[in-house]
Amino acid sequence: MQRLFAIAFLTVKAAVRFRLFLVQAVLLLAVVIGLPLVIKDDGTAEGFTQILLTYTLGLTSAILGLSTLWLGCGTLARDVEECQIQMVAVKPIARWQIWLGKWLGIMLLNLALLTLAGTSIYLLLQWRASRLPPDLQAKLHNEILVARASLKPLLPNLDAAAERFYQQRLKQDPAVAKLDPDFVRKQLRQQLRNQLELVPPGMYKTWRIDFGLQRDSVRNQPLFLRVKFNTAQLGLSGTTFAAMWQVGRPETVHSWQTQQPMSLAPDTFHEIQLPPNLLDDQGRLTINFFNVNDTALLFPLDDGIEVLYRQGGFGPNYVRGLAIILLWLGLLAAIGLAAASALSFPVASFLAVAVLVLGLSTGTINQILYEGSIWSVNHNTGVADHPAPIDYLMLPLFRALHQVIGLVEDFSPIDLLSTGRSISWTDLGMACAQIGLLLGGVISLVGMSLFSRRELATAQGQQ
Repeated sequence: MQRLFAIAFLTVKAAVRFRLFLVQAVLLLAVVIGLPLVIKDDGTAEGFTQILLTYTLGLTSAILGLSTLWLGCGTLARDVEECQIQMVAVKPIARWQIWLGKWLGIMLLNLALLTLAGTSIYLLLQWRASRLPPDLQAKLHNEILVARASLKPLLPNLDAAAERFYQQRLKQDPAVAKLDPDFVRKQLRQQLRNQLELVPPGMYKTWRIDFGLQRDSVRNQPLFLRVKFNTAQLGLSGTTFAAMWQVGRPETVHSWQTQQPMSLAPDTFHEIQLPPNLLDDQGRLTINFFNVNDTALLFPLDDGIEVLYRQGGFGPNYVRGLAIILLWLGLLAAIGLAAASALSFPVASFLAVAVLVLGLSTGTINQILYEGSIWSVNHNTGVADHPAPIDYLMLPLFRALHQVIGLVEDFSPIDLLSTGRSISWTDLGMACAQIGLLLGGVISLVGMSLFSRRELATAQGQQ
């Protein structure tokens, strides 16, 4: 450990000597202090707080992420190119200890800078909240500055249901066997999904949410119904729709319903505060929606209906969110050092940034996997009728990338904090396992192995 901390101290000392630490600190403070002066919100305290949290934490992560990649590539590659690493390598210290010591030094810098920025953001939020009237303060601490868990209705297994319908179609119509099985299954799955999401005009739909072991702890506290719906009709931008809700068991006194239709906009999340004690004896919450409009509405299965309830305070939740951001930075530091373990500084920087851009391209990767092709997409169905030759090579690669990126993408602390969502200790533990141990560990082992096998004198002699 003494050798590791010696290398880490030298890395920190170099960053301070070149004023990198000072420049980053000033830039982060400028972001935290300057953003509230320029951001535009919807005029509400909740909207301003959400935007402030999203922008400040997002820019803080971007600044620290890019500087971590640059420092990770530069601190090792520059030492090799300028013949400084030989002065350390000849001492009684293993190559992997040099590599790990530099990673530790970068993370000590990130920890100090993230603590500075995170503390400033937290104090700014609390200061602005304290200047609001008491009723707005209570609303803010119930919806944003809080840790809320969520529950959704149990989703059916669409793949299994589509398979059953497909087997029935094969028995009823032999012509179905001549069609592409994957295409037919995908169409059947989409039809079943549309049926579950659709609420026709003049009809109602019921959802039931089981609170399970949480039922006793949430009975006496208010709940928040978070809804989002879409409409299939075009040209209705800016139009609102009437919504009638009834929550709880109507045959009991523990029920709530809208006295007048709510005017809600489509493609937007809406939160409706519910009174306490709406659960039945089994801990289930029954939600009924009545469509009194002239057009059908669709509630997406993924995020159309969910119920939020308080699980903890904002402070500990905020610290856990910053810890996940620190795990992101640790992964980026490992990527930068691994690239510099075998490449020169310009090439290592290019490779590290390319990996970062690839990690941010999840939307494109998901779309390609959904369509089933890179080029040959049927614009009528939105999927490929027949894969192109290049798809047989690229689709497996994109599936593997999707699985790897998903290990990091599963945890999005900025989105969760800006919407008052809970980041549990279990979530933090899973993030440590997936981001820190699995991805970061594999990349670190590769980097240390490459650096241990690198011929330093030969690499220098070739320059």
